[in-house]
Amino acid sequence: MTLTERAAYLKGLADGLALDESKPEAKLLKEVISLIEDITCDVTDMAEDIQDLGDYCEELDDDLAAVEEELYGDECDCCDDDCDCCDCDDEEYEIECPSCGALLALTEDDDPSDLVCPECGEHFDCECDGCCDCDCCDCDEDEDN
Repeated sequence: MTLTERAAYLKGLADGLALDESKPEAKLLKEVISLIEDITCDVTDMAEDIQDLGDYCEELDDDLAAVEEELYGDECDCCDDDCDCCDCDDEEYEIECPSCGALLALTEDDDPSDLVCPECGEHFDCECDGCCDCDCCDCDEDEDN
């Protein structure tokens, strides 16, 4: 039952009691029911307004998303490790095979201690002398030691 239906039901119950209008209790009951009807109307109007505002906010959010897509495209400025919106963590680094000189593309997910050259099949470790900016090895730590 909705609030409006419940308020109407209470009014019907009070009318069915055939209360003596001259008694203070009947006047009080009639005013309480009238107040309940007014509050019910106000609450119903507010619920409709809230629904309208929610719909409007969804439209604004969609419009804003379209503007962001137009302005920024597929770029992502977060570059956070926990980022699910892009492939920020798939940054590649190039390592040269010590045997044949072929370039091997690595990501942060690759194990630098067990690399395999795709050209010659040679197994090797990432041996950095601090000359690279990669995050795949401890070349910065090697410089400090």
